[in-house]
Amino acid sequence: MQPVAIKNDIFWVGCVDYDHRDFHGYSTSPEGTTYNAYLIKDQKNALFDTVYPGFGKTLLCRLAKTLDPEKIDYIICNHMEFDHAGSLAEIVERTKPEKIFVSQTGMKSLQGYYGQTDWPLVPVKSGDSISLGKRTVVFQETRMLHWPDSMVSYIPEEKLLISNDIFGQNIASTVRFLDEYKDKGDYEHRVKEYFYNIVLPYSPIVLKALPIVEKLDIDMIAPDHGLIHRGVDACRAIVETYRNLAEQKPQKKALIFFDTMWHSTEQMAYAIGSGLEDNGVPIRIMSTKNNHHSTIQTELADCGCVIAGSPTHNNTILPLVSAQLTYMKGLKPLHRIGGAFGSYGWSGESAKIIHEALASMGMEMPCQPLKCAWRPTKDVLKACHAFGETMAKALIAKCEQA
Repeated sequence: MQPVAIKNDIFWVGCVDYDHRDFHGYSTSPEGTTYNAYLIKDQKNALFDTVYPGFGKTLLCRLAKTLDPEKIDYIICNHMEFDHAGSLAEIVERTKPEKIFVSQTGMKSLQGYYGQTDWPLVPVKSGDSISLGKRTVVFQETRMLHWPDSMVSYIPEEKLLISNDIFGQNIASTVRFLDEYKDKGDYEHRVKEYFYNIVLPYSPIVLKALPIVEKLDIDMIAPDHGLIHRGVDACRAIVETYRNLAEQKPQKKALIFFDTMWHSTEQMAYAIGSGLEDNGVPIRIMSTKNNHHSTIQTELADCGCVIAGSPTHNNTILPLVSAQLTYMKGLKPLHRIGGAFGSYGWSGESAKIIHEALASMGMEMPCQPLKCAWRPTKDVLKACHAFGETMAKALIAKCEQA
């Protein structure tokens, strides 16, 4: 449980949760995650964020390897969600800090969770700063990235940005820095996974916040999940990655997700996919039975086209497709084209319902809903292929215009 020095007298004192799989109750973290907390030793010793409930003693043990916990003067709470503040009461009881700094909106979250009125709380706003001695902490509110109470802490003397949730990833590893992490492809996927399941609805806010970050003189970005970005180039790279993800420019790839009862809708999905591939558009086909909704959502990061299918069941669509559409709509994807298909035996409403759901997300819908009675015939499969061809041409045209 050794702390990790990230700069002189600045330490990572967080926790690695290798077994965490259900992230926030709606997404997955297939490799586990980290709850990063940071200590700055100065004339005033400051702890930045805490950890998930049940990990408080681990944080205290790691902290004690470099500083007596009772010598913590300040606690800075950049965000009050439980993975960063769930052990706050335990840490406050042990350290008895002089002051606890939170955003003004964070005061509401803190009092709502803990009901505390006797803690030494100090609300701060963008531009406020405190002195630790040799170092200064400048606060910047990042409202709705991804909670109203979110903020970041900038230490100009160290060129360090403690960025809370933004720029994070769900990676559980013994290494703390990106440049030490061997699997860069996995890292890039985890950045997309985190952004597309948590940050995506706030893409317009991200694009407004990034210029503020770029004005800072930084050579390290330390998020509250995952790996630390060390070096000017690494900091620029993650900022640029966030810009690209937030802009959501259409990409020449199609996501097809579906559920099926007796494989008719499944056959349609693969025939549509063939039409896309034969016209130069790569595809990703995913069953909602076999893929978590957050896994399907992550694929959207590389896809400018979304095509969804379901058989008709009780005059509507199957529950897992409905859940996927609901989840996707809440995350507010932009600049996509969409398509809908489905099979039926009786009433046949499913394709229309999906079409309307995708259109309600602002997607362009180049094709009318495609439906098939009973099992796909040779003619139906030809129609599916033609559907894919039309979608491919529409996506290519959209990408060229972007």
